[in-house]
Amino acid sequence: MISTIKKIGLASGLLLAFTLSAQAATAISLDELLQQVKTGRVTDAAENKARLDSFRANRANQTSLLNAEKAEQKRQEQLSARMEKQFEDNDVRIIDLERAFQERLGGLKELFGVLQQASGDARGNFEASVTQVQYPDRTDFLLEFAKKMGQSNRLASMEEIERLWFELQREMTETGKVSTFSTTVVNSSGVEQQQDVTRIGAFNVVSNDKYLEFVPETGRLVELQRQPPSRYTGRIGDLVNASSGQYPIGLDPTRGQLLGLLVQSPSLMERIAQGKTVGYVIISLGIVGVLIAIWRVLALSAVGAKVNRQIKNIHEPKDNNPLGRVLGVAKETSDSDIETIELRLGEAILRETPKFNAMLPLLKIISVVAPLLGLLGTVTGMIVTFQAITLYGAGDPKLMAGGISTALVTTVLGLCVAIPTVFLHTLVSSRARRLTQILQEEAAGMLAERAEGNQSAA
Repeated sequence: MISTIKKIGLASGLLLAFTLSAQAATAISLDELLQQVKTGRVTDAAENKARLDSFRANRANQTSLLNAEKAEQKRQEQLSARMEKQFEDNDVRIIDLERAFQERLGGLKELFGVLQQASGDARGNFEASVTQVQYPDRTDFLLEFAKKMGQSNRLASMEEIERLWFELQREMTETGKVSTFSTTVVNSSGVEQQQDVTRIGAFNVVSNDKYLEFVPETGRLVELQRQPPSRYTGRIGDLVNASSGQYPIGLDPTRGQLLGLLVQSPSLMERIAQGKTVGYVIISLGIVGVLIAIWRVLALSAVGAKVNRQIKNIHEPKDNNPLGRVLGVAKETSDSDIETIELRLGEAILRETPKFNAMLPLLKIISVVAPLLGLLGTVTGMIVTFQAITLYGAGDPKLMAGGISTALVTTVLGLCVAIPTVFLHTLVSSRARRLTQILQEEAAGMLAERAEGNQSAA
């Protein structure tokens, strides 16, 4: 403190000297200078006294604050000691209470485990069941109940246990019922709409003569993009509108898996499209072959009918049928010898035969080319498959599915065209040979009659 006062005095002296030196330059007389020195000393003494009083007051205040903080520290230390002692006592008490709680639980521990497992299994089954659409709130209860049973310090009430039994019993009961209710359905266009649906046990859900698919991830019913054949969907209305009785209807025992595969399985047109260009070429050849075969069968049938009518009137040949034209040639050469008549008849038969065999070579070509084109498509598809294996490996079968589909579809299409074409070619060829055989038989009969007549005349 004394050193502080000395510093203050030194500073005051320096300030006074600076003031005196400044004022001395303008002082007029020694009396004025003396008066200024006295006035400066009085002022500096007053200021120094004020500063000293302020410092002493602050020092006293800081001392009181320090003492208060020391007292608070001591009090907090005493409180900490008491709380630590209380914590240790509570810890010992908790251990004793837990031991007593476990002893009193006894066999109830096993019951908690059974309840937790039963609620967890039931929740998983309910979420995948179509009955979840009708009773969506039960899974929330089962989730909370399972969490509660997983905690060793919470007990299940009788109401909760009975609720678990009730939900299990209700699920078993609903699996044997046909129920109609209103819910949200996502149609084939992706639009949600409220409509009445009919649940058939735990197997299928139908509405508006269509089968619906339950999506467990969203909990919604979705209309199938591709419906089963009409023999199944046509019976939905009878079941929905019935109040009692028995009605046949198609069920999916796999709970939607078969219907899901139905959506993924390609239709006939989609399978044909998998054959690509080669497949369309094969189909075009098949259509051309069938049209040619039908045309030739109809034409040969018409010719055969005219030939049969001509056989019944053999002595009056007509030019509207091959047999009539052959008989006409025989009639024109009736005056010739047998060798000439035979040659003319052979010529007439040879002239008629190409008409019978018209388009038969084309049918045969189609029956041969169709399987070859199928083989071409097979090779092309396998090339695509091997390229996919080279680039991406054989780990993902989906990468090879396109090439394999092309290969298999073109082979099937080629065989589907070749087999009926072979039968049609055989049918047309047999009819043509039959007509040719009739002409040859009639010509041979006429030659035999002429030979017999000549022998009788001789």
